[in-house]
Amino acid sequence: MTIPDARNSRWTYRYRPAPDARIRLVCLPHAGGSAPFFVPVAKALSPDVDVLAVQYPGRLERRGEPLIESLTELAARVVDELVPWTDRPLALFGHSLGSLLGFEVARLLTEKGHPPVRLFASGRRAPDIQRAEFDYRLDDQGLLRAMAELGGTDPRILADEELMRMALPVIRADYRAVETYRYEAGPPLGCPVTVLTGRDDPKVSADDAAAWRAHTSAAFEVITLPGGHFYLVDQHEKVTDLIADRLAAPTPTLH
Repeated sequence: MTIPDARNSRWTYRYRPAPDARIRLVCLPHAGGSAPFFVPVAKALSPDVDVLAVQYPGRLERRGEPLIESLTELAARVVDELVPWTDRPLALFGHSLGSLLGFEVARLLTEKGHPPVRLFASGRRAPDIQRAEFDYRLDDQGLLRAMAELGGTDPRILADEELMRMALPVIRADYRAVETYRYEAGPPLGCPVTVLTGRDDPKVSADDAAAWRAHTSAAFEVITLPGGHFYLVDQHEKVTDLIADRLAAPTPTLH
């Protein structure tokens, strides 16, 4: 259950509000994902970290809203929603599509004078590495096969025709956002970047993860954990412990 807040909107959910926390963590879902994916993160980090989970248009209670098929447009909309939450330091955690989105959100927040204090980029190669990955033009069965290969979705859900009929347009739009994204060169981020990846992730090689180094002028690290693309489900405790540890460090002054 979310707790009402004057700044709450259909974009942001606080599943375990932590009003006295020193820092906030904004969580950005993967392609086809939604805000409740981060309920366990909010539970694990509260009350030390105030977790905001972002809900993209077109899913769950926002299913009647138009989908956004441009990652840069989505980033701009997310930033508009986050500015009211910048009364305390913000960190960003994104998984897969959410990592690319987090990078662009971090850039825009910095431009607006609200630089994040850390970016956690999970399950995604560096933004300047461009290669075909998700073909949003696949037919429905092709998309279902692609999802099954990545894991992270209960097979019972994949087999539910009614659920998938509602979900596939969302997944297709998200895949399109990823595939049509084009990195534009710019200054590196001024905040530390922590990259997390699954050892057996078919989408992210060691070199792909290390390439994030070029995108920050601050501290950088790559953490590799057992598992595939959705390693963070099975490695939940390790991931949340790592986040808590990094966010407990003194907050740097960013410009």
